[in-house]
Amino acid sequence: MTALDEICINTIRMLSADCIEKAKSGHPGMPMGSASMAFVLWTRLLCHNPADPGWPDRDRFVLSAGHGSMLLYSLLHLSGYDLSLDDLKNFRQWQSRTPGHPEFRHTPGVETTTGPLGQGFANGVGMAVAERFLASRFNRPGHRIVEHYIYGIVSDGDLMEGVSHEAASLAGHLGLGSLIYLYDDNRISIEGSTDLAFTENRIDRFRAYGWHVKEVKDGNDLESIEKAIIEAQEEKDRPSLIAVRTHIGYGSPNKQDRASAHGEPLGAEEVDLTRKNLKWPSDQPFFIPDEARDYFLRAVLKGKELEAQWQERFIAYKQAFPEKAEEFERLMIGDLPDGWDRDIPIFPADSKGTATRVTSGTVLNAVAPHIPNLLGGSADLAPSNKTEIKGEAFFQAGVNDGRNLHFGVREHGMGSIMNGMSLHGGIIPYGGTFLVFSDYMRPAIRMAALMGLKTIYIFTHDSIGLGEDGPTHQPVEHLAALRSIPNLTVIRPCDANETAEAWKTALISDIGPVALALTRQDVPVLDRTVFSPAAGLQKGAYILKDSRNKIPDIILIGTGSEVHIAIDAAQMLEEKGIGVRVVSMPSWELFEKQPEEYKKQVFPPEIHARIAVEAGVSQGWHRYVGDRGETVCLDRFGASAPYNILYEKFGITAEKVTEKALALMGNKKE
Repeated sequence: MTALDEICINTIRMLSADCIEKAKSGHPGMPMGSASMAFVLWTRLLCHNPADPGWPDRDRFVLSAGHGSMLLYSLLHLSGYDLSLDDLKNFRQWQSRTPGHPEFRHTPGVETTTGPLGQGFANGVGMAVAERFLASRFNRPGHRIVEHYIYGIVSDGDLMEGVSHEAASLAGHLGLGSLIYLYDDNRISIEGSTDLAFTENRIDRFRAYGWHVKEVKDGNDLESIEKAIIEAQEEKDRPSLIAVRTHIGYGSPNKQDRASAHGEPLGAEEVDLTRKNLKWPSDQPFFIPDEARDYFLRAVLKGKELEAQWQERFIAYKQAFPEKAEEFERLMIGDLPDGWDRDIPIFPADSKGTATRVTSGTVLNAVAPHIPNLLGGSADLAPSNKTEIKGEAFFQAGVNDGRNLHFGVREHGMGSIMNGMSLHGGIIPYGGTFLVFSDYMRPAIRMAALMGLKTIYIFTHDSIGLGEDGPTHQPVEHLAALRSIPNLTVIRPCDANETAEAWKTALISDIGPVALALTRQDVPVLDRTVFSPAAGLQKGAYILKDSRNKIPDIILIGTGSEVHIAIDAAQMLEEKGIGVRVVSMPSWELFEKQPEEYKKQVFPPEIHARIAVEAGVSQGWHRYVGDRGETVCLDRFGASAPYNILYEKFGITAEKVTEKALALMGNKKE
């Protein structure tokens, strides 16, 4: 290590410690311990351009140990990104550009939102999937426009979390050679030594996953770190883990290698002692030596040169392959090609109908030939979820152009990997499982919603309608749970044509992630010459069938497989002279985006008699039925029996809706 190297590394350490001390909040230990390996990566090997953080063929850097955010903010500022020293001084404050954990779209150069441990680890796997798929689709001999690495710094906590096990297992199976992780092996967690609960051989574990693994015994041995990364770059058929033995809070005389360095500021006195211990040339906070600033800022010129070289390659590519170049540009900005939806069928009326999961598979295969970057699969449930794109290969080691993915029984990993695929750019990921197992992937869904990612979840077997598998597999509270996540759009279509509209909405929107809740059982395909067009789904709720009276006496609201129950109940009530409006409400979130005028057209405030019908918990429905309305829902767990028996026994029937409607109206029409 040269004297200049040491000054640069200590700049990272002290800048991180000073910002955390000013905020009186944060995690100084990880930035101080990991500064050396981060310095090597960012100044010697990382291909990036601070002036253009989003150019397509940059290397991606994932700080999976997001609690060490000041490490990343220091690197971004020092390297010349649009992040000022004042931004760093405002760490963790109101409307700061340097929040407590890195946030995608919030801070230039941040590739993904991290903090919940293991999420960034799995995101990087998704990025590597995207890189390999796009490279296979677009690279040609002599013309390589997609060729970059996905780097990350991962922590003990990341490796403890179950999602990292799922993602690491799949990454090894797929042989994702562009994935290179630096493991901050500091052996300290919040409660103390990792020996308290984390004693397996991590090196052997990753070797068993099929990873290329190297160990660096000294976290300040810059040459060994660089050599290990270069060896990892040359490993084309396996992801790489480089375990670097570091010391949390490095340089702090009283907190190095102690748990107290993990999640609390060093304290003003200890910061001063650290300055002296590191022979820091100033006693002033936020001091950046000129020689360190000049050295880091070389990334600006180098980054412009790297991107310019890529632009030259892309111009040559565009001349040789104009159609592929146009497609690449379209995919990277997220546009869909003209006519992408032209083959989506209009489904004829059918009283027997079909399961919406089956229709979903039909629509997926109608649009897939026109959307080449639609890539996904299921958590080992493709035959049930209907997620396979027919005629397309499965993405595997050595099969880089496959558009079908075997995620295995790894719901959480699937969700987080999908996030990485979306974050990379150029891919529209989808993933399927049973709705009840959305619980297993909820953290990843939440992160997708937080980041506003374009991910599509295909959740089938969406109610007690799945029948005999019983309450362990019958989702009851899951629609309510998903609807509670801000920025997640949940759509529960009632028939085949609403399912087609749901897919259209998911593909054209930039509203964040979309969850499709689909039936196992057949549901009637409504006659749209009698009922309103299914395009009403795009507004979240629409008048499916209105009252014969000028003003309805009651409004029945249904979603998914319960809409036809509401229709049957409406007929029974109309036979008694009651005016009934039936509203299909597949998506609360889409409805809430509509103007107030439209909302009042669907639900006139003066009509208080309302009943919501859904085979799930009633939680949330009183927002729409009001304090004078009723619900026909299921506020208990299900049971094992044929689905039609379950609906009858649990009272989710047209007869029960009719009974409640009459009681609600005081039997005045009887």
